[in-house]
Formats: sequence, structure tokens, C-alpha cells
Amino acid sequence: MKASELVYYAFHPSQLRAIIQWKVWHNPLHERNPEKETASLRRCFEFLDMTSRSFSAVIQELCPELCVSVSLFYLILRGLDTIEDDMTIPFVTKEPLLRGFDQLLDQDGWTFTGSGPNEKDAPLLREFHVVITEFQKIPEEHRVIIKDITKKMGDGMADYAGDEEHNTNGVKTIADYDLYCHYVAGLVGEGLTRLFIASEKANPILLERDYLSNSMGLFLQKTNIIRDFREDLDDGRAFWPKEIWTKYAEKLSDFTNPENEEAALNCISEMVLDALRHADDCLFYLAGMKDQSVFNFAAIPQVMAIATLALVFRNKEVFQKNVKITKGEACQLMLETGNLRSVSQIFKKYLRIIHEKNTPKDPNFLKISVACGKVEQWIENVFPTPQNPAVIAQQRQMQQTGETPEEAAANRKEMMLLVGAVVVMLVGISSLMVSTSSPLTENTLTKDW
Repeated sequence: MKASELVYYAFHPSQLRAIIQWKVWHNPLHERNPEKETASLRRCFEFLDMTSRSFSAVIQELCPELCVSVSLFYLILRGLDTIEDDMTIPFVTKEPLLRGFDQLLDQDGWTFTGSGPNEKDAPLLREFHVVITEFQKIPEEHRVIIKDITKKMGDGMADYAGDEEHNTNGVKTIADYDLYCHYVAGLVGEGLTRLFIASEKANPILLERDYLSNSMGLFLQKTNIIRDFREDLDDGRAFWPKEIWTKYAEKLSDFTNPENEEAALNCISEMVLDALRHADDCLFYLAGMKDQSVFNFAAIPQVMAIATLALVFRNKEVFQKNVKITKGEACQLMLETGNLRSVSQIFKKYLRIIHEKNTPKDPNFLKISVACGKVEQWIENVFPTPQNPAVIAQQRQMQQTGETPEEAAANRKEMMLLVGAVVVMLVGISSLMVSTSSPLTENTLTKDW
């Protein structure tokens, strides 16, 4: 841990406690048994750890019916995305790979060695045969779903890769922005939902309301696009839609100039406003989960996203560097995510942070207030505010101290243990001093005098 992190956590002990709790005392609902896995499956999980540490942890805690299938689904799409992102691959080579990637999953031993030297996920493609080997072992119903989503995503990626206008000028309209996010994230939500339902871990009605799974993906993707502004700008990529940012600047790079700070903050405000229109759909979707591990898998990225939106909202640092929530806050969120009520409370907490950061001088002020209010109203309809005086008193305490009753109790317990430890230590030192001191006998007094 860096010195700056130590200083930070010294002033945020609850986050430090959350890190320790997650690392030391967290008990997964389900655990893999590598000793019973084939060498190729173990290698797949190694690639999962290498390509996404954040998703890897929650994927590997899924129920046995889904753990392997979802892991392979992730690796397959990661392989597809690695080819799409690699600017060293000529389009004439890239297009057939993207459009035919679903068919490659049936070719035993297929690998790809044409990645650029700086492509960090190239090792996955060089050993992709292990993914294909394990893919052929999962249930046929799962294979059909994964291949279908891979085909749709590959075609979408190929369309964008061949679009010179998009590659040169970025995303134009909000509708284009939604479509792009659908191809790279909404389809993932669709595929996961179909896998959940096929395993009887989610309500089948979610298939009839496919806009909900699409919103799950768009909420995550749009949050990442807002957060990664500077990184994408430095790489020569533009995902913020022109329909939004051209209201505030002539060039996207103008937002990095301190002189344009107010315009930049107003623009990021509208970007967050656009993302918030998917928030209540995400909560509605989570209500359809039937299995705790699946709920955790779906909910944890969403609470990370709402926390990130609150962090980037009107935050000028977004235009200078990559901004992320701290590890301690991430661990707190994972520990607090248990059911729809707790997730709703997390959403409400961060929506109020956005409310507090909102300002009347922002042209989006009223729209932001309405968007936050819409989500809070959804939560209020599902989980009405209690009228019990004791509960109301607890809520007031939380507003004043920033702690839930459980956190306050934990902090009091820790303080008592600390005081007790200090008392025991002082008593021990006093006893040691008494036992080692010389007795004041008459001879000793005579000698001293």
C-alpha cells in the first residue's frame, strides 16, 4: 500500500476496515475446487484473473451451474474485443475475424498470433484453444446463447470498425451513442440474462422486457465512458456524443483547458444525466434475480457504477486524469450488497451526493434534480419510508453522523476493544515494573545514605 493510501485510510478507518473484512473474513457463497478441474479450465481461470480482476472475483463466486459458462462467455467476448481494439490489425484481416468469431468457437485448436506488440490481452488469443476446449463441454443451451451474442457483437464491432466517419469524428448523436453501447455492453446483459433464465436463476419475464437487461449494460458502459474521458482522449478516441459536447465546446480537447472549466463541468453534468435515465431500470432488473450469487454478480457492478457517477459528477479531475473510487469504498459496497433493499439504499445514498453537488448555475440543474427524484421515487414506491419513530431516529442519526446504525455499533465495539487493549497493556506494564523493582529494605536505605 502506498504512503498516500495509508494517509487516506488513516482518515477513513471504515474503508480500511472494509478492506480487511473483505480480504480476511469474506466467505464466498460458492468456491471453485481447482483440484477437480482440468488443466485447460484452470488456465481459463488464470486468464480470467489476468484480464479482469474486478469481474473475476464475482464470476468465480457464481453458482456451479453458471460459473464456468459465464467465465468462458467473458473470455470469448474479451478475445473478440481484443481483436476489435487492436489498431495494428488491418481492417481486411479484422473484419472476417469479427464477423466469424462465433464460428471459430467450433474449431479445435484455433489461436491467433497476429496481435500488436503492446496488446496486453494478446496472451489470451495466443492460447485461445483452451477456451474452445472448455466451451465445447458446457451445456448446449449455453453454447447456443453465447454463440448468438458473439455473432451479434462481432457484426456490430465490424460495422463500427469499418465506419470511417465514426473512427475519425467519434459518436454523433445520442441515438448513435445508445446503439454503440448496446453492441459493446447491452448485448452482454442480454446474453447473461438468457444464461440466468436457462439455469432457472432469474425470472423468465425479463426476456419479455429486454430493455431492462439493455439498460444494465448501458448504465455500466456509459459510466465507464464518462470516467475514461482523458484516457480515451489521449488514445485518440471519442465516445462522448457530439450532440451533447458540442453545446459546450468547439473541440473535445477544449475541456482539458482550465479556462473552460465551467463549460466542461456542465458537459459532464449532461453526460451523467444521460446515464441516469437507465438507473431505475437497473433496480427493476435486479428484482428478477432468484439466486443470491447471481444477484451479487449482477448488483455489485451497478453499485460501483452509481458510486462512480457520483464521483465524476461535476468533477474537474476527470478531464485531467482517470478517476476511480477507492479500494476501500469498493469493498464497502461489496459488503453492503445483499438484497434489493440494500442496493436501493446505496443508490439513494449516491443520488443524494449528486443532489448536493448539483448547482443552479448548471443549465442541467432542474433535469438532474428530476432524474434523481425519479429514481428515488421508484425506491420509495418499492420500499416506503418507515413511520416508526425509532427507525426515523436511526435514520436521522445516519444523516448526522454519516454512519448506519450497524456501522456505528461496529465502531463503538472497536473503540471498546481498543480501550480494553490499552488498559490491559498499562496494567501489564505496571505489574512488570513492580515485580522488577528492588525492595526498600533497611540495608538498602542505609547503603543509599
